[in-house]
Amino acid sequence: MFRRTDEVKVLRDPVHGYIHVEYEVIWQCINAKWMQRLRRIRQLGGAHMVYHAADHSRFQHSLGVYEIVRRMVTEVQDLADSLSEREKVTVMLAGLMHDIGHGPYSHAFEAVTPVSHEEYTCEIIEQDPELRGYMEACAPGLSREVADVIRHRSANPILPQLVSAQLDADRMDYLLRDAYFTGTKYGVFDLERLLRTLRVSDGRLVVKESGVYAVEYYIMARYHMYWQVYYHPIARSYESLIAQLFVRLRDLAEAGQFPHTIPEFEPLAARRKLTLDEYFVLDEYTCSYGFQLLSRCSDPVTADLASRLRDRRLFDYAEGTPENIEKITEKLKKHGYDPKYYLAHQAVRQRPYEPYSGKRENAVWIRMHGGEIRELSAASSIVASLIKAPLLSDNRVFFPALEADHQ
Repeated sequence: MFRRTDEVKVLRDPVHGYIHVEYEVIWQCINAKWMQRLRRIRQLGGAHMVYHAADHSRFQHSLGVYEIVRRMVTEVQDLADSLSEREKVTVMLAGLMHDIGHGPYSHAFEAVTPVSHEEYTCEIIEQDPELRGYMEACAPGLSREVADVIRHRSANPILPQLVSAQLDADRMDYLLRDAYFTGTKYGVFDLERLLRTLRVSDGRLVVKESGVYAVEYYIMARYHMYWQVYYHPIARSYESLIAQLFVRLRDLAEAGQFPHTIPEFEPLAARRKLTLDEYFVLDEYTCSYGFQLLSRCSDPVTADLASRLRDRRLFDYAEGTPENIEKITEKLKKHGYDPKYYLAHQAVRQRPYEPYSGKRENAVWIRMHGGEIRELSAASSIVASLIKAPLLSDNRVFFPALEADHQ
């Protein structure tokens, strides 16, 4: 029996109304220092340079994912009946802590560190004395079981599907939350209908045929949010500046000229994996202060890139064709810019839904009225047409505005 809190804890939330916590171990983990660190990391990386209200944090998102998982395991009757209390607590903790290993500026920082946030997440869950202590005191082996859900190695294969699949609590929360804080409507979909139509069949999460329209709406919400918010060229311009600054810092470190005013950046400049202690202090507060210090660096390239980040003097952008890259490279050199630090090339692509490709959790499954289970593209003509369409991509090159250096 898992110990409950004296009363159900509730946290007000603009997306879900309330976040409900009734297990002591979950409440303890919410208040642990690694979870609180997520208050200091924005959810949307560079998108806050486009959408001024998008200052919401990974902490808010993590609570939202937990709440959707909690509702799944308590309100979806098939899950409530088939999962043990330990499995429910395990997957709720996995939802809560699935992003605990994120670095500053979210996914943008993955270009700076050689280690993925998922790897850090599992290390933190299994090795941090505070978090591990809470979970192991609650139930021996619990920390490993939570990490295994995130690794997709859980003894119960349905648990990872709730947190990380094509129809999961993570995506459900970030679409609704990011739409709310950016002031857009692209990410809005019918969460209540999706939850009402979820079922379990043959060890996998499925949606009743009557919920297909809600799934289609969700797929389109994801598609539009990627192109209107997550892949916005100004957001990518900001993120490319972060990457270029660290290219310069690494070159300075190799030359024995690293500016030691910001020691927290030294492991990154050395291209080595950070210890958990080093990683813990690397949040957006630290980085913002680091950019402030580096804006006064004696190295002019470092000072310029850092001040651009601080003051939002972002790179301009153009289509990343070979011809454009060649022309822009020559112009940069003519204006005294080193293309190694002042030219960034980035191509992104996104398909709104990937059809079944061997792993059942990599697809959305629909239970037809007659009981047959179909993969989503076989049950929805809209989704079928989407996956047959050409793969949409956006190829950009980022560089300083050469005519009038401002943005």
